[in-house]
Amino acid sequence: MKSIFMIGMAVALLSSSFYWNEPKIDENSGDVNYISSASIDGVDKPPRDESKPGDKDKRPPRREDENKPPRKEGEHKPPKEGDKENMPLENDGQPKYSIEQAVSDNAQLNTIAFSGLAYLTGTQGADSFLPPGKVADFFGFQYMRDVDIAGYGHNTTFLTKAAMNVLSILNEDQLESLKVLANEQFELYEDYGYGRLTIIDAFRKTLSGSELDVDAVSAYSGDLFEIDGQLSYHRAQVLGEIVRSFSDDQKAYLEAMAFDDSSTWPEIDEEGILDKRSMSHLEHVAVMTYASELFSWYKGSLEADSYFCPERHGTYFGGFYMKDYPAMNNPDYFISTSLTGNSGKEFLEILNDNQRQLIESIIEEQRNEMNRIVEIRGQVSRLLRDFMIKDDVDEAEVMALMEEYGQVEGRLSSLYAERFAAVSESLTEDQFDALYTLRNQYVFPDGDYLYSQPIESYNADGSSLLK
Repeated sequence: MKSIFMIGMAVALLSSSFYWNEPKIDENSGDVNYISSASIDGVDKPPRDESKPGDKDKRPPRREDENKPPRKEGEHKPPKEGDKENMPLENDGQPKYSIEQAVSDNAQLNTIAFSGLAYLTGTQGADSFLPPGKVADFFGFQYMRDVDIAGYGHNTTFLTKAAMNVLSILNEDQLESLKVLANEQFELYEDYGYGRLTIIDAFRKTLSGSELDVDAVSAYSGDLFEIDGQLSYHRAQVLGEIVRSFSDDQKAYLEAMAFDDSSTWPEIDEEGILDKRSMSHLEHVAVMTYASELFSWYKGSLEADSYFCPERHGTYFGGFYMKDYPAMNNPDYFISTSLTGNSGKEFLEILNDNQRQLIESIIEEQRNEMNRIVEIRGQVSRLLRDFMIKDDVDEAEVMALMEEYGQVEGRLSSLYAERFAAVSESLTEDQFDALYTLRNQYVFPDGDYLYSQPIESYNADGSSLLK
């Protein structure tokens, strides 16, 4: 299954507004495939329940159709001042990104509400879409994106520019270690990617009356996050070894590049930097990703590593698909930074008082769990950062923390799924029509996604996570 994972990485690098962006992938390769199965006039809206039990051991091939998403105009400039969703400001007027902001009541409520909108108007296939950068995300790249004062952090060229600067100064041994890492990690990524589809299926079944076994979801999620831990641990191990081997010239080069200002990064011609004949095109994409994370990790901080955006958790409800779809196969695209907050607020306004309370009450109920996530991410990030100064870090401790992280995240996601299902039960047709209009994104996948790679319907069966 190596080819499916690596293809998915290539698609994600081209399209995602997060970690995995490579805007120069051959558009004739067939790597990006989309099917439109809904119309704006509402005649072909997606069904409000889409349970798909089946044989989870059968992994489908990627789809070979070559329909591409339409190019969306007006999204190729940096976001305007003030177009940052629900953000407190620094003294210079720039938005302040921090863990405190990410877990704030306002940020959490609007993000959960946005997920509810995507979920109740979406499909199971849309739920499965996930930028690969949301896995093994302890290397500061998300924070570096969010604080880029040049305004290009959420542009699809951002990762490439960071990666090329790093690759241009690596020696042969350092570069080879990235190539080996790219080759080694695809199986774990596949295990995680396919595994999350089981949770998605269980959640979708709650829309037709099934009841979640929250303990089972929590345990299953814990197992998934152990995979995330393995990916993170071994990546930090390799990147740490490279950092410890940096020469004075390499350190001086990186010192001149500001972590929070991509305008200080030299423009590097990709030609001749990597010998693509020594690897597959898709392995080349993975090396680019690791190189960009090497920069953000080395130049960043514990704060940057442990940081997460509000949408990092509860990723099973289609919000990433609704937000990121226009960027797919769309070089130099800027993802809107206000869409989540604005649409989340409007979602809540469409609900009646009882429905709104079902969503708003989540904030207090999840507070302790969210605070524990902050603690765990700090502990894991601190352990992994030790690889920059030594070659032995307690793997068992990292794995135990990651399992607990997953268990907590599983309980949070279950809470969201239960509340979304409760809202769905009482939605009127007029409310559903209003939500569908608010969605304003009417292209739905014909199958599922392995991260951001379209695949045929996987037919995962989440019955074991139900009562």
